[in-house]
Amino acid sequence: MKHFVLAIATSLVALCSANSLAYAQTAGGVIDVATIGEPPTLDPMASTADLVGIITQHIYETLYTFDADWGPTPLLAAALPTISEDGLTYSIPLRSGIKFHDGSDMTSADVIASLNRWMKLASRGKQTAEIIASIEAPDDASVVITLKKPYAPLIALLSLNNSAAIIIPEENAAQDPLEAFIGTGPYMLKERVPDQYIQLARFDGYHPLEGEANGYGGARHQYLDEIRFVPVPDPNTRVEGAVSGQFAYADSIPVEAYDRIAGGATEPVVLKPFGWPAFIFNTKEGLSSNILIRKAVQAALAPEDMMLAAYGSEDFFTIDGAFYPEGYAWHTETGTEPYVPAGNTEAAKALLAEAGYDGTPLRILTSRQYEFHYKMAQVAQAYLEAAGFKVQMDVVEWATLTTNRADPKLWDIYISHSPFLSEPALMGVMNDTSPGWWVSDAKHAAVEAFNAEVDPAKRVELFAAVQKVIYDEVPLFKVGNFNALAAQAPNLDGMVPAPWPYFWNAYLTSK
Repeated sequence: MKHFVLAIATSLVALCSANSLAYAQTAGGVIDVATIGEPPTLDPMASTADLVGIITQHIYETLYTFDADWGPTPLLAAALPTISEDGLTYSIPLRSGIKFHDGSDMTSADVIASLNRWMKLASRGKQTAEIIASIEAPDDASVVITLKKPYAPLIALLSLNNSAAIIIPEENAAQDPLEAFIGTGPYMLKERVPDQYIQLARFDGYHPLEGEANGYGGARHQYLDEIRFVPVPDPNTRVEGAVSGQFAYADSIPVEAYDRIAGGATEPVVLKPFGWPAFIFNTKEGLSSNILIRKAVQAALAPEDMMLAAYGSEDFFTIDGAFYPEGYAWHTETGTEPYVPAGNTEAAKALLAEAGYDGTPLRILTSRQYEFHYKMAQVAQAYLEAAGFKVQMDVVEWATLTTNRADPKLWDIYISHSPFLSEPALMGVMNDTSPGWWVSDAKHAAVEAFNAEVDPAKRVELFAAVQKVIYDEVPLFKVGNFNALAAQAPNLDGMVPAPWPYFWNAYLTSK
């Protein structure tokens, strides 16, 4: 399957292999990484926010992760699972010699306690818990997961770094919220000063996989002494910090700053295509719990103008209603007829009249830390008001947004985005408990058939039915496809562009 196609600015230096000689020559140094803000938590089970996953993937690890082709690959597991013929039993061997940051050894008891916590607290874990009959440990070096019915997305769900099935010490698994930030990752938490920095230091007890790096999988070497994640909520400040060389890496740069970045002390990094922005509806309560209201919003919005406002140049976006673009196995146009690039104001007015709309403000929750979210919201407001809506824009910090979206009383729409994930079951909308809380018989029929099928070709056909029911019931509005921009110092080597940038295997050079 073709997954991410990464286009890197031509000035980005070539990658160097991570071997022992390179380590001897390049170990050391501290880097500052500018992020879009302060994470709401350092517990990746408790959040689906990309910002949380970007930082915490250095501290914690999962049984599996994704390789360079976005297939699952072992991380704390010693191998991919052995699956029984009926698809119900997954036998997972564990790597030996794995230590937590507190010096204790990882065993199957830690894995079981962690997975039980994940199924209790994490939105994707709760989703999976409905399928899991039991998790048992035949010995200290293996676990066995038994399912109630076949479930194709299981390993992908165990691989993701947000709402993540991280493995932590058994004695910490009862904590909610998490108080001891102890994982098995290549870096450990040294200090957190809210709104100033999160400082990670090399974990000398880390036991990397052998061989070469392979996407998020393979060898993870700790060349850097420390990584400091610095919250920089204002996008213009991130740009200026990147241009001046203040940061070794700056995430989520507004695309209109490309030329400025190219002329400064850092170099532009373009990920193409990165993903898709979306307006997520609150289907649980309030104004948007009415499907006619959601359909009116769907009709009113003009994705072409929204994407143009957000990205400026068509070099950075395409207008596309399919949830996966052409070139992906999951691509289908099924159900996308309601996606109208220029919008349909008259149809939206008719739907509002049919809904009996009484002028209640439509509350849009957004943030300026992702500037493209805010720009799309501004254009959306104009089109929605032209259709007859009253619109209330609630602009907050990203950490506040990720907190507020968990309360259905506070919003009707929130704005987010997603990379193109290798497994559609990882999309938040597939989860009944994800903010938006989309639940329906039609959804369950389509999603359960898709998740239960293990044949890849049949799953592609079944995903078309999932996409159709999303368009029929409108739990979200996909705006289009976009390319993302970051900035990287020329002396930061060993980086591989990725939707959740990671800094193991990265090192500083003298250039």
